[in-house]
Amino acid sequence: MAFETIFALASGTGRAAVSLMRLSGPDSGAILDRLAQGRPKPRMATLRRLHDPVQGDVLDEALVLWFPGPRSYTGEDVVELHLHGGRAVREGVASALLALGARPAEPGEFTRRAFLHGRLDLTAAEGIADLIDAETMIQRRQALRQAGGALAARYGGWAERLTRLLAHQEAAIEFSEDGIPNKLEQEVRDGAAGLAAEINGHLADGGRSERLREGLWAAIVGAPNAGKSSLLNALAGREAAIVSARAGTTRDIVEVRLDLAGVPVWLADTAGLRDTPDEVEAEGVRRARRRADEADLVIAVFATDQPPDAATLALLNPQILVVANKTDLQPAPATIGGMKPVPASALTPQGLQPLSAALEALVAQRAGLSDEAGLTRPRHRAALTEASAWLNEAYDAALPELTSESLRAALRALGRLTGRVGVEQVLDVVFGDFCIGK
Repeated sequence: MAFETIFALASGTGRAAVSLMRLSGPDSGAILDRLAQGRPKPRMATLRRLHDPVQGDVLDEALVLWFPGPRSYTGEDVVELHLHGGRAVREGVASALLALGARPAEPGEFTRRAFLHGRLDLTAAEGIADLIDAETMIQRRQALRQAGGALAARYGGWAERLTRLLAHQEAAIEFSEDGIPNKLEQEVRDGAAGLAAEINGHLADGGRSERLREGLWAAIVGAPNAGKSSLLNALAGREAAIVSARAGTTRDIVEVRLDLAGVPVWLADTAGLRDTPDEVEAEGVRRARRRADEADLVIAVFATDQPPDAATLALLNPQILVVANKTDLQPAPATIGGMKPVPASALTPQGLQPLSAALEALVAQRAGLSDEAGLTRPRHRAALTEASAWLNEAYDAALPELTSESLRAALRALGRLTGRVGVEQVLDVVFGDFCIGK
């Protein structure tokens, strides 16, 4: 496959002290020779003047790095130009690169080339994309594990075991009359069942890593005047929702983004749960119930100066966090609806501490914070589900040849995870969300 030489700005486009321009491809070295009158030593930052190849004018005085392939990010010859951050400098260097035969890179093209040259697999490439998008410390850690090959190592190990099982099954078929042990086929079936069990255990994670990557959705529900909006504002540290003594003030959903235990959480204040003849408020109540049904985490708020309302009590289950609000007016009861409530008061930081601690603990549990690399994308789950199904087919197959075909299909499904087989249809999806220059 012939690759063109590409370039892109790998840093932001706004005003900055330094901008990074990156080139990759077979003509990178020759372009650098023309632009900077020669190449520096590999992997050594060198100060060079960059010249316009047509007019000969000095474009910038920049730090230049030269990475001969395959010891580079993409596996090709790569050049990095650390330019001054002015717009005129960037545009002048880009025009010079175009004149020298390079073309602008497509989104994700650098990382796509790294994959195509065997520098990383698809799961690591997705980890790099997640690292770019990471907003919290925990998201960063998860992305770094994946970009560092944690998922690739696990899936690669499964693929190696499956390859051995397939080889043994093929040997049992081809050399059945040459002394191959009769028990070999049963060992293959047992191996397929054991591998399916491991994959199923990996799948049974409740979507925790996907939640961590995308963020959790939480909903605050309760009766009118239970103090839901006050709690939302206190947790957010700003006046996001209108607070009023008048019941039914919140009619639509108000959302704020929080960082809880390193996990991004979208917290929604909802309309007070009650029967009302007001059409607008009734629609707000309907949306509140729907948000509670869809949320990863539900916070049921009861005011200590009011009896627990039936509508909110009806929502309670062991997965819901029960909050006794307005403890500045009256102490929290021992139980509400048979559940121990978390005391809270939005008036002081001390009044929020028990609720903040309970929320962080619950978010950490729901997001499944751990040192293990988990499933972060629906395509991972789909491929592993398919592989598990084929392994079960292999165990139950009536004929040895059918066992082989099922094992081969399971191996193809695993291969799609790392990009070893059947990858063409997923490349655009994997790399389409990358930013330019990565």
